Amino acid sequence: MKVLLLKDPKDKDSGPDPYIEELGSYNLEATLIPALSFEFTSLDSLFEKLSHPECYGGLVFTSPRALEAIKICLKEKSKKEAWSKSLKQMWNIKPTYVVGKATASLVEEIGLVPQGEMAGNAEKLAEYICSREKPNSSALLFPCGALKREVLPTVLREKGIPLESLTVYQTAQHPDLQESLSSYFSQQGIPASIVFFSPSGVKFCLQHIQKLSGDLINQVKFAAIGPSTAKALRDAGIAVSCTAGSPTAQDLAAAMHTALQPHNCCL
Repeated sequence: MKVLLLKDPKDKDSGPDPYIEELGSYNLEATLIPALSFEFTSLDSLFEKLSHPECYGGLVFTSPRALEAIKICLKEKSKKEAWSKSLKQMWNIKPTYVVGKATASLVEEIGLVPQGEMAGNAEKLAEYICSREKPNSSALLFPCGALKREVLPTVLREKGIPLESLTVYQTAQHPDLQESLSSYFSQQGIPASIVFFSPSGVKFCLQHIQKLSGDLINQVKFAAIGPSTAKALRDAGIAVSCTAGSPTAQDLAAAMHTALQPHNCCL
């Protein structure tokens, strides 16, 4: 059974992609097509803020891309030295809140200790942060994308917990998306299931998929990596067959295995 995953492949240097492996264990043949491209912005401003940990109560990351922005900063020798000599240790006295294991592993790569990764989505992370932070304390620094959802900032604001957002990347459609999708559908046909990994992916991919699938789109079971992506699909009029319990390859594969069994209706 063929499955289309609308995400970037994992870095080849770090072994096979876990989503392909996990789905393969259920005899699902997965193909990856990158849906999004990213342009990093405000990197000087980002490092300036990272250079003053005394001004903040901690860090918040809800996207791996925000960590990629920091890693780009640290490629510069002087910044890398400043980070290694003192900044990293100063930030490690404070909490670093994250959503999901992928983001947590990138936090560890820059030498910080993640908290809250089991939250799985922004709503649950916001609850976790509220249970640990006091109102009117020092602001938490939140490097994020231009298309960030307002759930986490809104919850923290309502609880009086200061949050300073800084946009460090812009999201756009991957330049090869349309060609890659056309090639996949012409060579592989209509997949049994298509998995979306972000609301932005829904925004940029769905119209192409609807055009390529035509009347056969009703045969496709649509899956989402988390609740915000599932909501974006439903808002676009798409029935969601399954949503991963947490944003991991294991949970997604298990949910899809169940959803693709005969006689399973949409959840």
